[in-house]
Amino acid sequence: MLIIGHRETRRVMEGREEEILSLVGETYRLHEAGRTALPHSVFLRFPDSPRDRIIGLPAYAGGDNAVAGMKWIASFPGNVARGKERASAAILLNSMQDGRPRACVEASLISARRTAASAALAASLLTTEGTPRGMSLLGCGPINREVLRFTRAALPSLREVVVHDLDAARADAFIAQGGADFPEITYRRAASAEDALGAHRLVSFATTAGEPHTDLTACAPGTTVLHVSLRDLTVEAVLGAQNVVDDADHVCRERTSLHLAEQATGGREFIDAPIGALLDGSADFRRDPERTAVFSPFGLGVLDITLAQWVHEECVRRGLGTRVDGFLPDDEAGTAPATAS
Repeated sequence: MLIIGHRETRRVMEGREEEILSLVGETYRLHEAGRTALPHSVFLRFPDSPRDRIIGLPAYAGGDNAVAGMKWIASFPGNVARGKERASAAILLNSMQDGRPRACVEASLISARRTAASAALAASLLTTEGTPRGMSLLGCGPINREVLRFTRAALPSLREVVVHDLDAARADAFIAQGGADFPEITYRRAASAEDALGAHRLVSFATTAGEPHTDLTACAPGTTVLHVSLRDLTVEAVLGAQNVVDDADHVCRERTSLHLAEQATGGREFIDAPIGALLDGSADFRRDPERTAVFSPFGLGVLDITLAQWVHEECVRRGLGTRVDGFLPDDEAGTAPATAS
């Protein structure tokens, strides 16, 4: 068993945005082609703390480098006020030869970057601007920081960013860090959410909202909205937009904005296409430059495990991580596996 911690994961992923974008795109194509297995995520909730949850995402990706595993990710929004990250995660990878667990990977960065890469791919596919100059970010946490990182890689013309957060100090800290990370970009803190929505025709929501709280009337025609946090938009906003998802069966659950829209209309006709079909060219979809487009990714576990496998392979190649001998019953020399009576 190889244990790969956060430090090793960050080290092998640093500066590899284009490779990660390519890997996420290829995984979406595999999913669209029916070469994945993706049961519904399992949500563990707590009666005494309803905002907190832990989610299990089992997944399998086929192809030339098949992989199976599971991500176990906790979301505790109260951590932010305590100076801790909201989310923490681990991924267990299994051997496709005998099913045995072979690696445990710290996955908070993997989760953030696969989310950001999927959003950046959607931005590049859906933008109505040939060379977009600006982007608005609503929610100034680590997810939107990664969304900016990957969108900048996918759309290198970006030069202006407007940010909004309910916590002004958090927004200011985001700008300070952004100036250090990407000095070629200029930043502005929006006076309101409406100000941010109207500032640019590329918008990303990455908040901790549990219920819909905003519409898109402040957006200019042709705006592309990356609805990463899934519960920000009203039903009316969803129904008024062109909607692209990662997987309709997954995203129309757990009281996401699209789930509420499905309940309100009795169907999913408002969903125009999955991103995999856009990537492989099979979608019957035309981007209307006069309408808002919304990308709502539920966050498919198959992205996590393919990226975790890539990290694992890089760590093995570089000799990184901590190998634990004796983890399985027959790992120790001369020890036979126990048999059930």
